[in-house]
Order: sequence, then structure tokens, then C-alpha cells
Amino acid sequence: MKKAEITVFLSLVFVLIVSFVLGILQISVIHTSKNLSRLTTDRAVFSVFGEYQTRLLEDYYIFAIDGSYGSGEFSQDKILGRMYYYGGDGTKHEITGIQFLTDNGGQSFREQALEYMEETYGIGLVHDLTGLTADWETQEIQAEEIGKKEETILADLENLKESAESLSEETVEKPGGEGEDIEGSPFTCIEQIEKAGILSVVMPKDMELSEKSIPLDSQVSKRELLTGSGSFPMRQGMNGISERLLFDEYILNSFTNAADTEEKNRSLSYEVEYILSGKASDKDNLEAVLMKIFLIRMALNYAYLLGDSGKKAEAEALAFALSVILLIPEGTEILKQLILLAWAAGESVADIRTLLLGGRVPLIKTAENWRISLPELLVLGDGSEQLQGADTQGGISYKEYLRALLFLTNQNETVMRSLDRIEENLVSEHGLNFFRADQCVTKIEMKNIAGIFGGMEYTYPVYFGYE
Repeated sequence: MKKAEITVFLSLVFVLIVSFVLGILQISVIHTSKNLSRLTTDRAVFSVFGEYQTRLLEDYYIFAIDGSYGSGEFSQDKILGRMYYYGGDGTKHEITGIQFLTDNGGQSFREQALEYMEETYGIGLVHDLTGLTADWETQEIQAEEIGKKEETILADLENLKESAESLSEETVEKPGGEGEDIEGSPFTCIEQIEKAGILSVVMPKDMELSEKSIPLDSQVSKRELLTGSGSFPMRQGMNGISERLLFDEYILNSFTNAADTEEKNRSLSYEVEYILSGKASDKDNLEAVLMKIFLIRMALNYAYLLGDSGKKAEAEALAFALSVILLIPEGTEILKQLILLAWAAGESVADIRTLLLGGRVPLIKTAENWRISLPELLVLGDGSEQLQGADTQGGISYKEYLRALLFLTNQNETVMRSLDRIEENLVSEHGLNFFRADQCVTKIEMKNIAGIFGGMEYTYPVYFGYE
């Protein structure tokens, strides 16, 4: 009889080896199933987000999928249906977080706009502008101060001549002492602005005022919006000066303004003016913006007049003549200051006409480029003058004034009003009546449950965002 200890030992070793190999194979199958499930889900979510709204990308360089899929009614089930279409039925998907284009004040929209501007133009685009922002803020303060003075010009004048006839009906002697009479008043322009608005005096003769308007209550910035859920990564430093200037450049490049010569099939013609003012009609938006530019120009022009001894002498001579007519010789100095303010306003009217025609005006005036003479001021605004501003090489254009105003406007407002215009334009230009900015999905998080080896369930997250 021979003992069999070695045979039994080898049998046990063989069983252990086989068990170990089978265990490794089973683990490999499980991990392979997990990886295949993840790959399938990744493929599906990439395919879903590959169905982005093409017009939105082509016109405004923004990636987003239309969550309504052309129906105008958003539903998460429609997104999940596309996930199952691309990924099959082996995995259950549940949306745990979703971000729309309008969430957090248009955060995703602004992030993508900044990324596009940086990649296309680079941060150097606004390098030279960063040093101007302090000047813009100073000009805004000066405009507010001159605006308060402008509001009181006619009231102060009325206090001086309350017992006299209307100045517009008087005949005054030309301050040059030539003995020639002039019909009119230096305050005609201011009176016309107070009576009929800034557009009544600054519109160039050949420029047609747009009569387009939109319903405000249906705009993205006004209506109740769909909101997403979950927490998503956010770009840092979006409120820095460079980032703000870059987004303003995006607005100026993407939307039309009053000085543009090319007419587009859009619901508003003065889009940048709408983004600045948020009013329903082109007329009201243009009037609000031009009034801001008018006050800025008036402050700068008034500052120049105070330093020009020749023009101050002309104003003083006219003030003396008016004080004699009004029988208030002690009012000469007050009238002089009012005439200087009115003269600055008249020059500002000529400046704005130049800007609207696509020309440039100097930031600081000189004797050589000052446009309005005192006799011309007497008839400015009564409809009889044919005065047009003169273009100045190296001056400031209308677009550059819009750039400054955009920087000085609350960016939360400009972002949402930009989305107003994008939504309206996709409807009016391309007939996408179903399009809604707050149904456009830019980021998503999902919980996925996959059935794998032996009836086991594998749960894992997936995230996708246009970044």
C-alpha cells in the first residue's frame, strides 16, 4: 500500500488555484461591466449634448441644448428619453442637477461669452480700455452734476423775466456790436428739449427714427423663469474689470445700435440701447441713451467754455443785452452763466448729430473744433437751422460712448437683457417660435443605476457641462 498525501495536497492546491482564477475572472467581469456601463452613459450624455441649438451657436457662440426639443414645453423626460435612445435600456438614469442658460443671473451664458471672447480676441482686446474706466466714472459724475444744472436753467430764467415778455419773441442786438438784429433766444434748444425730448433736436435730417417695440412682460429679464437645481462649478473672477469689459465687447459685437447702417430683421433696431435702458420701444431706448451722452458732452463742453475767455466775453455781451431788455441789469452775471450752459447744450446737440451719423467728436473741445457759434445757438432747435456736426479724426465715436455706458451699467441687467435680445432675435430672424432661453440646458448631473453581473446593481454619477 502506498500513501496518497501528496495527491490530496495537490488536489487542494488545484482547487484553490481554480477558485482564485474564477474569482479573478468574476471580478474582471464585474469591473468590465461597470466600465462598459460608464462608457455607454458617457457616450449617451455626449450625444445628448451634441444636439445643441445650432442657431444659438452660429449667431451668438453659445452652446446649449433646447430642453423642449422644438416643442416649446420643457420636460426632463425628453432629455432622459434621448439618454435611453443613445445608451440603451440597460441603465436607469435620474437627473439630480440641471443648469439653464438663465440660472444665477445668466451665469453660464456669461461664462461662455467670456470664453469665446478670450479665445477669439484675447485679453489684450481690453488692455487699453482698463485705464479709461476711472475717466468714465468721473464723466458720469460730471454728467449727473450738469444734469441738475440743466434742469434749473429755464426755471432760473423764468425767475429773471417773470415780469417780461417771452424771450423767444424779443429782438436782441448781436453781441458783436454790428447793429444787426437777430430773432431768437439762446435758450430755444433747451426749451425744445424740455418740451419735446432730446430726440426732437438731435436727430440728423437724413436719419429715420425706428418705430419698433416689444412686449416687456414676455422678456427673459421680466417674466418668471424656469430654474435649475444642484450645485455646479463657477468661473472665478467674473466681475473683474477685464471680464466686464470683455463681456461689454461681446454685446457691442453681437447686437445692433443706432449708428449701424446695416438693417437686420430684428424686433428692435437699437439693441445696445435696449440693453442699456430696458424700455419697450426703440424710441424710448434711444432717447434715454442719448440723454446720458448729451449730459456727458454738456459737462465737457461747459468746462471748456469756462476756460475760453473769448467765448465768455461773447456770452457776457449777450447777457448784458438781455438784461437791458428785461430791465434787470443786476442779472447780467446770472444770465451769463445760463447762456454758457445753454451754449454747451447746443454744442452737445451738434456732437450727438455727428455721433449718430457715424462720425467722431473730440473728447475735449478747442477753439478750432468748437462747432456752434453764438448766433447759431439763437436758432438751434426752432426747426429752421440745418446744422450738422463735423467729424473729427481721432475723436470719440458713438460706439465708444456705448462702451462706456455699458461699463457703468449694472452687469446683472446687461446680461439678462442680452438674453432678451438673443431670444427675440432667434424668433424674428429664424422663426424659432419655440425657443426660450430658460429652457436651454448647459450643465447636468445624473445618478445612474446599471444592472451588472449576477443581478447586482452599480450606482454611479455622471456630469456634463459646456465649459
